[in-house]
Amino acid sequence: MKSNTLHNLVRILLLGAVAFLGWAAWQRQERARVKLPEGIVGGNGRIEAVQVDIATKYNGRIEQVLAKEGKLVAPNEVLCQMDITEMTADLQKSQSQRLKAAEDVERAAAEVVQKEAAYTLAEKSFARAETLKRNKAIADQDYDESRARRDSSEAAVQVAKAGLRSAEQASAAAEADVRRYEAQIHDMTLKSPVQGRVLYRLAEPGMVLGAGGKVLTVLDLSDIYMEIFLPSQEAARTRIGSEARIVLDVAPQYAARAKVSFVSPEAQFTPKQVETRSERDKLMFRIKLQLPPEIILPHLDRIKTGLRGVGYVRLDESVPWPDFLERRFPMPAETKDTPAAPTSTDASPASSPTGSPSQGSPSEDGSSPTGTTETAPHPDGKPAPAGTP
Repeated sequence: MKSNTLHNLVRILLLGAVAFLGWAAWQRQERARVKLPEGIVGGNGRIEAVQVDIATKYNGRIEQVLAKEGKLVAPNEVLCQMDITEMTADLQKSQSQRLKAAEDVERAAAEVVQKEAAYTLAEKSFARAETLKRNKAIADQDYDESRARRDSSEAAVQVAKAGLRSAEQASAAAEADVRRYEAQIHDMTLKSPVQGRVLYRLAEPGMVLGAGGKVLTVLDLSDIYMEIFLPSQEAARTRIGSEARIVLDVAPQYAARAKVSFVSPEAQFTPKQVETRSERDKLMFRIKLQLPPEIILPHLDRIKTGLRGVGYVRLDESVPWPDFLERRFPMPAETKDTPAAPTSTDASPASSPTGSPSQGSPSEDGSSPTGTTETAPHPDGKPAPAGTP
């Protein structure tokens, strides 16, 4: 009896704690939304990047995989080499056929010249025979034979020209085969099409893959964005190109500049990561906030996808950004004395897509160093607790 009572009490306490946490989160979101200036709206999201699959175009055996998971790769960097032994043999065979086809073209061209010369001679001989015919100085049989030689030579020229065209077509086909095998061999060297980081290594040397088989998955770090969801009234006022800000949970004292690059034309229910059910029950519009390359490129070695935060969109350009959304991430040169951020895949307060802030370092907006890391104020004007946007 006492055991059942204790279990019931524990359940009640757990349910109460969950309810309180949900209510507190809802209150925090509502309070933040209310305290934002009119014309600026926000929503939860996380940092995402486009995933690019590095796959083989043709079936074959993997000879080398030159990139490991986590490696930063540059555009056109070689990531994998497929075996090209058979294709090299086919290329050599097609090159030999191309040489033979080129010789056939030369032979056919020479034959055309020969037949045209014979036709020219036969044409002149027939012209003389016609003159003699008008003067009745040639026998009819000799005249007919001269005309037949002329006609036969003309036909031989046409046949020789047809043979030349056929040889040229065969030569073009042989040339196309050579180019095809060269292209196949080129495609057996898999290169990165983007600047990014290797996310998954899906195959190893010695494995045989079919056409389209995936070897690596690379995150395109030049295409970093956050997706948030806004209700219809706010989404209707959101324009592509509008200014935006992104504040990460792991670095709430900084805000990254962004632009609205996409506004969904269709409404949908918000995803499950939205904290309160009342928010999930609303039909929302997906908004994509794109980070510009000038912010991303200096921090490529520290960017991590999956970090959660809050995205803010300015609907009215005449409304100034609050102070806590104007604190820029410091540049790498300004944080050179700061220890490197952890490389663990788990998000921690010390790791952000642009690294840990440097104490005493000036920020992008030109503010002077203070010797300590500032804490961004909460939207309602009070200092924000650590770890909250």
